Amino acid sequence: MIRRYHEKDMEDIIEAWYQASLIAHPFLSEQFLKEEAQNLRERFLPNSQTWVYEEEGQVVGFMSLNGNEVGGLFVHPSRQRQGIGRALMDKARSLYKNLELDVFEANEQGRAFYAKCGFVPLKTYRDDETNEMMVRLQYENKSINKIE
Repeated sequence: MIRRYHEKDMEDIIEAWYQASLIAHPFLSEQFLKEEAQNLRERFLPNSQTWVYEEEGQVVGFMSLNGNEVGGLFVHPSRQRQGIGRALMDKARSLYKNLELDVFEANEQGRAFYAKCGFVPLKTYRDDETNEMMVRLQYENKSINKIE
């Protein structure tokens, strides 16, 4: 079930994010991941529109939106490839006609997922914080007329 984030979901979200990040972002240091977990808790989740995918009382995936920008979409590795990420992306596409996001160029799994969802690259750039290359992606659904 997809629903809005509640503060009680925090630890499940952090766990899903951390475990998924270890697989998708092996190039990021443990120190960076620790700092990002703190940023999730203090900055990103409180200031984003976050949707969670819950099963049997546990959050197994989530997506955070800042307007039409997908700030993050993560599914616990034990639940990946079961349609959860697609369901969360479908939720975002039901809210916004156009979506944009940034993904690490080295995150081949994430880039393949977004391509399957209809995202196309706009540009590449180097991230100042990690010194890794990023790809800016865009999705435009021409069949709906949602207000952004």
